[in-house]
Amino acid sequence: MLKKRLVGIVTIRNGWAVQSFGYRRYLPLGKAEWLVENLDRWGADEILVQVIDRSIASSGPDFDLLERLGNLGLETPLIYAGGIRSVSDGVKAIQLGADRIVVDSLLHGNQESVKELSIQLGAQAMIASMPLACEGDTIMWLNYRNGISTPVMSNSLDLIESGMISEVLVTDWLHEGKPGCFDQNLISKFPLQEVPLIAFGGLSVPEHMSALLYRNNVVAIGVGNFLSYNEHSIQKYKEALTDDFLRLSNYESNYSLLADV
Repeated sequence: MLKKRLVGIVTIRNGWAVQSFGYRRYLPLGKAEWLVENLDRWGADEILVQVIDRSIASSGPDFDLLERLGNLGLETPLIYAGGIRSVSDGVKAIQLGADRIVVDSLLHGNQESVKELSIQLGAQAMIASMPLACEGDTIMWLNYRNGISTPVMSNSLDLIESGMISEVLVTDWLHEGKPGCFDQNLISKFPLQEVPLIAFGGLSVPEHMSALLYRNNVVAIGVGNFLSYNEHSIQKYKEALTDDFLRLSNYESNYSLLADV
């Protein structure tokens, strides 16, 4: 079985890392650099930094933050999300140290730029963000910029299915920040069952994570708030989920290499 990933997610608002609860209420955590360094040290497989107030303000990506993070010497791959408005924004985010980028507002309003970014950076660098919720049997897609949810657009699905996007970040935005509440119907009813998905939002219970990781189309789970409670959270999650699913942490990989010498 291909190993799957645990993605540590850091949410940034007004320049500070925060705990987010349904993207409606926030508690400060401190500097983004502190959290990112901790996730790198503790063994996250990837780190996603999402700056949630950039697109709404039309202020573009937080390049200053990316530059600071790029200077940390991280061993863990870094994903950046927030405020990407154009091809040049996405390219610069990669140049400043992001390994991959997440596009959201471009999917709603400028899919030609998504295609061009994929051509320039490669599909492996492209992740589509889809904050979703179930309304009966219908999957509804939230547009953060105007707060309106609509059924997922067919042209967006066509773009994803074309291979221009490597993975989709499926966020249960209604339950984000609430322990043990991820709606697994978002995965089972997702229109493109062959597309690799990252599940995020309300994931805190190993049994729920395990159920998701058993699904062939789920390649990673994202955890945000619940990694901030103590410094051993990642290790405990990985121990609970066993090596059948997740990659070795950095510290475990290094220990294994030493043991083989």
